[in-house]
Amino acid sequence: MKKLLEIRDLGLIQYQEAWDYQTVIHQQLIQAKKTEQLNATNHVLILCEHPHVYTLGKSGDDSHLKVKEEHLAQIDADFYRINRGGDITYHGPGQLVAYPILDLECIKTDVHWYVRSLEEVVIRSLNHFGIFGERVKEYTGVWLDKDKPFTRKICAIGVHLSRWVSLHGLALNVNTNLDYFNHIIPCGIQDASKSVTSISKELQTPIDMEEVKMIFIKHFLEVFELEFTTSLKFDTLQDKL
Repeated sequence: MKKLLEIRDLGLIQYQEAWDYQTVIHQQLIQAKKTEQLNATNHVLILCEHPHVYTLGKSGDDSHLKVKEEHLAQIDADFYRINRGGDITYHGPGQLVAYPILDLECIKTDVHWYVRSLEEVVIRSLNHFGIFGERVKEYTGVWLDKDKPFTRKICAIGVHLSRWVSLHGLALNVNTNLDYFNHIIPCGIQDASKSVTSISKELQTPIDMEEVKMIFIKHFLEVFELEFTTSLKFDTLQDKL
């Protein structure tokens, strides 16, 4: 049986709205598993961007938000405590956020493999733009220049699994305003040699987000060995891949 993936591009959407949306899909998939109605079309990849927002994972430390919550309005940002793994991170315009909702029982029941596979999708996508992404043993996500004095993180990953169905996902900095990271200790990493970066910063030019999405989808399908079925936005996607 072919493993099919539905892609839903939500564009720029408030964090709470996207969280509610992915939660509904996540619960629908879990319910389908319980009632043995699961079929190969249940895998979903949500792509979006968010207005300025900080999210804190269930193992995160509130002190890693360096601005008082009551002052967030001054920087036009929201803050949410959520049920993914990891610490605090930032989402904002110009950042590609991907929420894969996959039944890993139909793919591979290995959390470590799943996170490494998400990293692999990003690494391959960065290669398209001539950027060499790497893994750092101690941390999740994708980094640049891991063996040099100043290592830069370009993609953060934080996931949650229930009955082997995935929730949350990753955030790849494309044209992101990196100044917003100054208000947090990103991912709780206090090492002064670690910082954040973006594709546009590395290449010193703005990047077409639609091109990044197309490249990302292509490699996502390859890494997870899925086949594209439908999309809410990319009507001619199949012809472009």
